[in-house]
Amino acid sequence: MSGGTLDRAGRPRRVLVTGGAGFIGSHVVDAFLARGDEVWVVDDLSSGKRENVQEAATFVEMAIEDPGLRDLCAEIGFDVISHHAAQIDVRVSVTDPARDARTNVIGLLNVLEGARLAEVERVIYISSGGVVYGEPEERPTPESAPKLPRSPYGVSKLAGEYYLNYYREIHGMEYVALRYSNVYGPRQDPHGEAGVVAIFSQRLLAGEELLIYGDGEQTRDYIFVGDVVRANLLAAGLRLPEGTGLDSRGFNVGTGVETSVNRLADILESVSGLRHGRSFRAARKGELRYSSLDPSRLQHAGWAPGTSLADGLRETFRWIQSRTAEAPPTEGAVPTAPEATP
Repeated sequence: MSGGTLDRAGRPRRVLVTGGAGFIGSHVVDAFLARGDEVWVVDDLSSGKRENVQEAATFVEMAIEDPGLRDLCAEIGFDVISHHAAQIDVRVSVTDPARDARTNVIGLLNVLEGARLAEVERVIYISSGGVVYGEPEERPTPESAPKLPRSPYGVSKLAGEYYLNYYREIHGMEYVALRYSNVYGPRQDPHGEAGVVAIFSQRLLAGEELLIYGDGEQTRDYIFVGDVVRANLLAAGLRLPEGTGLDSRGFNVGTGVETSVNRLADILESVSGLRHGRSFRAARKGELRYSSLDPSRLQHAGWAPGTSLADGLRETFRWIQSRTAEAPPTEGAVPTAPEATP
């Protein structure tokens, strides 16, 4: 067992990962288990998959809005909660803001009440640098930039940071907010809301042209899931500054590099060896034009992105390719929305 995994009583630290059956959350679960922690996973499997969760973790099928979550926190006495469970689809938030708020605001409050009652040492909250800043003037965008979200999803993620700041100021609950850029990697589901990398990969494998909305010059900051996992491990024990306010506890998790959709397609075609052409459609209303995050604060704390885009895309494509070869084709299996969800 590596150092730093014992609590004050000398036992392995007890970690709860909400959304731990999902794409990013399941990788975080693996990492906490690998360093010797005891891990519980709470997931309602609305988008996560039970097969993503190792047997070594204790799995509880439950929505984060369920009052039973507070009972679980009191019973186990978690040391750390990594809160990944969320409604992450920007389009769903626009068409049904109430649904978005039920999960991302009411669900979060249920988690925080459980954490407060159980005196959890630290909450790691997954925010979104891709939406809370809106269309920023400064790129790469630092944590101190104005917060001007342009979707209910962005509003709910930012509201979560304000609630956490309240719990810290009034109840002494310590937290770290990780503002992810666009995360990609193995375990993305090409048959769902998986983001542009998985969607493009699936279309290449299906022999279909890549569908791009707008001129393809809109940019995103793509970060490999393995690098995001290391940010979570660091956040679990990070010595935090004295300051107050959202940005004293907010850390961007990105590369600081902008990559256009066209360039992303170029690299995926190169690593896959597949090219089937491209089709351009009208740009979607409300879509951000440019996005990249300045990760300097987290770098100063000892973290740095370590996976190049080409290497990460190659690994992701090979994983999706292997899964596609294993599964029989199903009708409507290829999503057509090349919008990466942070």
